[in-house]
Amino acid sequence: MRNEGLGSWPARRARKTPHRTAVVHDGTTITYAALYERTTRLARALRAAGVRRGDRIAYLGPNHPSFLETLFAAGTLGAVFVPLNIRLAGPEIAYQLTDSGARVLVYAPRFAGLVAGLPGNSDVRTYVEVGPEYDRLLADASDEPIDEPVTGDDTCLILYTSGTTGRPKGAMLTHANATWNAVNFLIDKDLHADERALVAAPLFHIAGLTVLSLPVLLKGGTLVLVEAFDPADTLDLVERQRITYMFGVPAMFEQIARHPRWPDADLSSLRMLSCGGAPVPTPLIETYQARGLTFLQGYGMTEALGVLFLDGEHSVSKAGSAGVPHFFADVRVLRPDLTPVDVGETGEVVVRGPSVMSGYWGLPEETAAAFVDGWFRTGDAARVDEDGYVFVVDRIKDMIISGGENIYPAEIEDLLLAHPDIVECAVIGVPDDKWGEVPRAVVVPRAGADLDPDEVLASLSGRLAKYKIPKSVVLADELPRTASGKLLKSRVRKRYGITQLP
Repeated sequence: MRNEGLGSWPARRARKTPHRTAVVHDGTTITYAALYERTTRLARALRAAGVRRGDRIAYLGPNHPSFLETLFAAGTLGAVFVPLNIRLAGPEIAYQLTDSGARVLVYAPRFAGLVAGLPGNSDVRTYVEVGPEYDRLLADASDEPIDEPVTGDDTCLILYTSGTTGRPKGAMLTHANATWNAVNFLIDKDLHADERALVAAPLFHIAGLTVLSLPVLLKGGTLVLVEAFDPADTLDLVERQRITYMFGVPAMFEQIARHPRWPDADLSSLRMLSCGGAPVPTPLIETYQARGLTFLQGYGMTEALGVLFLDGEHSVSKAGSAGVPHFFADVRVLRPDLTPVDVGETGEVVVRGPSVMSGYWGLPEETAAAFVDGWFRTGDAARVDEDGYVFVVDRIKDMIISGGENIYPAEIEDLLLAHPDIVECAVIGVPDDKWGEVPRAVVVPRAGADLDPDEVLASLSGRLAKYKIPKSVVLADELPRTASGKLLKSRVRKRYGITQLP
């Protein structure tokens, strides 16, 4: 087999465990043998449509088996898969299609109107709607195997960054990047061949795809795909599908724990819970530990995939840490002068390893600026304890400088989330004549709670240095987030960062 990339995975898994279930979705079960056949037929159909090595194939839709089939079909042909964020508006989708130069767009039926309204100046020449058209395409195509030469260094994915500031950039991830990342998770999470993983996180994000789905498929486990996260549905699926493993961002796990069924739900099948995407509040960790669940944490990003991991053995003793580097990853925490920080000192996380991207699509200058001596600069601030465990404290750009003192909002947010009447919160800096800027807390109260801002501030007294305690509290109905659950601090600052609010 000349294909060394992801496109060969269905064939390799089908020859080992053809009868085992690969994917479950909306009552449909797909074995590994069927996944291989469907992927091959799609690859044949795309080749007949003119797709060649290096061409980009975009996908727009929620979690669905066709997402994975398109990914593997692209890899079979040596093409590049471009998953699109379904929460984006039409102009944003159009930008990513044009920027990537995608030739094919596979899309879910509910986006037919959006697709019809896209401008005609992109390189897309083939449109495939998932449903009857997609099924006919596969039925009419040959299932004769394709053995296109693909190496680990070939680009596999273009994943666009969240775009929290400016235009999103396309991170180019190679087949080797994706494979080594999956190997890291097989090593560090000790996945089982009979794993049943609930995929509620979106596949178009690195967490749902590279943290959860690809490692499970590599191991030969089963993915239970759902199109959108819902806490009640999650509890039902865990019981009915006997889910053993699930990933979520903190906001998802928070909603599950606050659901009325949480105290009595049957969670006996769950073997592993993994959380990432943002610093995990300590009270949330304690909530899950109280149910006897192993709450694992991790840290990664689009450009480097998985970076740090906190294993079950240290989930209690090192609670709040993102852990130590994955087996095949190297991490340093550096000062602005690029020297290593001392124990307990805060600096920038830099990472090097086989899962770090090859660069940004079409942006050589931005690529060069993102690396220093071969290390990728994450822009995240962290400190390291005496045992080498890394505590990610915040984004460097989110740091507040008040009277010359550095304040990391995540530290304050962690304490605010321990308040029984606060569901979500964000701490930002606002201008101050005396101190330059001071912290402001934007909080979402629990439904039905009568939250007193003065009481919230009083609850922090004695728990934080005075200069870290917010000078004001603003109540909000909700906080803006990306599709992956990350808080959009830029939008919070734009709405609540002015000195005087209306």
